[in-house]
Amino acid sequence: MRQVTPEALLPVLDQICPMHAVLAPTGHILQAGPTLAKVIAQRAVTGARFVDLFELVRPAHVQDMAGLLALDGERLRLRLRAGPRHAFKGVLAPLDMAGGRGALVNLSFGISVIDAVRDFGLTGADFAATDLATEMLYMLEAKSAAMEESRKLNLRLEGARIAAQEQAFTDTLTGLKNRRALDHVLERMVQGGEDFALMHLDLDYFKRGNDTHGHAAGDHVLQVVARRMLSLVRPDDVIARVGGDEFILLFVGVNARDWLADVAQRLIRRLEEPVEHDGRICRISASIGATLSRLYEDADTARMMADSDQALYAAKEAGRGCHVIHQAGPERAAELWDAG
Repeated sequence: MRQVTPEALLPVLDQICPMHAVLAPTGHILQAGPTLAKVIAQRAVTGARFVDLFELVRPAHVQDMAGLLALDGERLRLRLRAGPRHAFKGVLAPLDMAGGRGALVNLSFGISVIDAVRDFGLTGADFAATDLATEMLYMLEAKSAAMEESRKLNLRLEGARIAAQEQAFTDTLTGLKNRRALDHVLERMVQGGEDFALMHLDLDYFKRGNDTHGHAAGDHVLQVVARRMLSLVRPDDVIARVGGDEFILLFVGVNARDWLADVAQRLIRRLEEPVEHDGRICRISASIGATLSRLYEDADTARMMADSDQALYAAKEAGRGCHVIHQAGPERAAELWDAG
């Protein structure tokens, strides 16, 4: 057998089997291929005993260099003693060296190349050019690139879908929900079985101001109205613009008339504050009709809408700037509170 030195083997072995280890007659690693060194990055490779780094699973119970040399040409199954307990496979060939018989161990992965690449951060440069693993890596990289592009495309499509859905459910002037969104929310509330209150709000004197100051002023007033209402409701409550100056508010988990009356009063007071536009003052008020879902069997939303609308007209007939909360019962269809 030809005698060789580690220095002579190094440049050749690094290229043709980058997961190799050259063992001295003592069983210590004289040199290790770059990929093997990368895999065992958590420990020093050169100078360590091979059997201290790797445990032979099959054949088992090999503890020294003599036992390793006896495995000349056999298929080896190994795993790291420290770190990830991944499987490796290999073959050993004895080498005559100065001072005795050493060995060349050529290793590869006993796990899928995909797992190896993932767990050890390997690339195509970590494999020999003739290794079939490089073909798999190219396929993996191409698949990963395609999947990444697909993921980005799906994200863009999902973003566009959400944006389109949001636009379809949003009043473009005020940013509030529209009637379509209101119907979805009502359906969800009924299915959830939770109490809620429905409030019908209509602006008083808006048309007069719109005719006097122009449509631009009217649009500005509606935007201010939307902001003021949002500042008075809770995050889970819903406000929808369902007509030119007509709004419906839904209050989640509400079943108390006093609470609803207090909110109605605060809304009217807030909306009666003057609105300035281009140096001119616009004044409006609001009339409100409301009802509670607990008054209806199976939360009949159509009946609730009709009753809140009837209460709204009662508020307007009472002089505007006030609210009426529907009250079930044969005696009175609604009970009136003056918002002052």
